[in-house]
Amino acid sequence: MLSTTAECLFWLGRYTERAANIARGLGVASRLASLSASLGEGAEWRALLVASGGEEAFAERHQEAVTQEAVVDWLVRDPDNSSSIYTCFEAARRNGRAVRTALTVDMWGALNDSWNALRARDLTQVDGEALPEFLDWVRERVLLFNGAATDTMLRNEAWSFVQLGTALERADNAARLLDVRHNMLAAGDTAEYAQWQAILASASAGRAYQWVYRDRLAPQRIAELLILRPELPRSLVACFGRVSELLDDIAAGQGGRRGECHRLAGEVHATLRYARIADIFEEGLHVFLTRKIEQAATLGEAIDAFYIRGAG
Repeated sequence: MLSTTAECLFWLGRYTERAANIARGLGVASRLASLSASLGEGAEWRALLVASGGEEAFAERHQEAVTQEAVVDWLVRDPDNSSSIYTCFEAARRNGRAVRTALTVDMWGALNDSWNALRARDLTQVDGEALPEFLDWVRERVLLFNGAATDTMLRNEAWSFVQLGTALERADNAARLLDVRHNMLAAGDTAEYAQWQAILASASAGRAYQWVYRDRLAPQRIAELLILRPELPRSLVACFGRVSELLDDIAAGQGGRRGECHRLAGEVHATLRYARIADIFEEGLHVFLTRKIEQAATLGEAIDAFYIRGAG
């Protein structure tokens, strides 16, 4: 496979996943903003900016205080924000068009129709009561694309690179959404309990928690579910395990050719497989998650160097 094709497929997976993550995060922040007065005005929106990795860029663009209106504008429709929903759909469609013959008809249809429908919307009206409906639409469109890929795409290198981008983006998001609320993962009052619910909602893991633990929310169990439980597809161990598995599949299809990205993916996955939540909390959840965010970034750079820039 050409490196340019691999790059487009990889980023197609990342941008579609990012759009859904931003939509999910916006929905949770919107619902919880009214419960967060004790945390400080704009706390939920500030936390969302940090989780999206765009706090510094937002501050450079917006001199005013962090408000719902400013954050929604930044994360929904700002074309200069590489993580806005508008930009994610635009970039995903651009990458998909560049490798259209590698996609199935159903995948391209889902991607192209989503972009056309988004362009036809008046995004300046996506606020207030209109916001939840729009965010549900974004998640549904990404689910449609992912379902089309799962149901119709050959399990070849093209499939592996799309899934690789999705898994790496998901791993980064899981670490960030936990890290931004690491202080909340301690026994506390009702407001903190709401924050624990928010963490699970941001990963669509509320029902999963009840199935696994069948008990009230507890901070260490929430962290364990989202970090160490392989049966949860958005947990860190599941995401990094998927990255390692996909890299192995790609290597096998290329005669066993391997590089630093394979070693690093295997190492990160192994540390998660054999980790214990008590040890993570003893070390410090923030320290642990910061390291995983950095490792996800390093792994992305290693994949780029080996498969896209040809430095392997």
